[in-house]
Amino acid sequence: MSKPKALLILHGKQALNEDVRAAVQGKREQGWELAVRVTWEGGDAQRLVGEALEAGYTRLIAGGGDGTLRDVAEAMARSNTDASLVLMPLGTANDFARAAGVPLEPRLALELLDTAPRAIDLGEVGGQVFLNMATGGFGSQVTANTSEDLKKVLGGAAYLFTGLSRFSELRAAYGELVGPDFHWRGELLALGIGNGRQAGGGHELCPGALADDGLLDISILPAPQEVVGTLRSLMTDGWGLDNMFVRARLPWVEIKVAEGLAINLDGEPLKGDDLRFCALPKALQVHLPVDSPLLANRPG
Repeated sequence: MSKPKALLILHGKQALNEDVRAAVQGKREQGWELAVRVTWEGGDAQRLVGEALEAGYTRLIAGGGDGTLRDVAEAMARSNTDASLVLMPLGTANDFARAAGVPLEPRLALELLDTAPRAIDLGEVGGQVFLNMATGGFGSQVTANTSEDLKKVLGGAAYLFTGLSRFSELRAAYGELVGPDFHWRGELLALGIGNGRQAGGGHELCPGALADDGLLDISILPAPQEVVGTLRSLMTDGWGLDNMFVRARLPWVEIKVAEGLAINLDGEPLKGDDLRFCALPKALQVHLPVDSPLLANRPG
């Protein structure tokens, strides 16, 4: 009887991670044939996915931050493969993995190889596929401007630190969004278009999002002057902020107008006007915990 096999695509910064090495060795001792490939530069993740699929691997593992997970997921989705994906979250934010209940410890993440994969949705905009969320507004500026050195020192708290230090730069943007039976326009402080629930190191923009419902969750934080004036206290104590969001759940949505609205896609800047976001239902097989909060059909 042949060994089950899988291939780990590991971000180059994690090549010397002893916890990853121990996890890989432990899985091999359990009888798995587990190969490892390390990325070095842009495009490596996509190339390695193609090589793995051509070599007959039916289970791939993405080891890295949100960007690495997205790159591997996108490459697999574009390959129209039946192969399945395991997430090994090794970044600072790990937003999609945290929301999905994927363990952050490499050894435990690899245990998901032994669970049945589930078909989940992906999002698509301008020819790019995303796993977690597109964000816009002040939070996106904070995410884009948080330094790698600060993230190394403070971890997820780096986003909050950067946000507070840049509070004086807070400005509302203007946007107009259109979707099926949905039309909103006005000034906003934050925007989330989510397949997952959180972004920017744990901020829940789309708290009700599901990754297998064929829909994207839309969350808009409008910016009337009184909200701008009291945002500091709202950030501190959280009272009432959630009730201020405009929310919708749609198969697609278009940003018709975006003035001063910086958009990030799974943490990476997104350029372009008249952006159309759509859900790609059941686009990828992913090994998630059976009780993952992002799954519509789960025990209990």
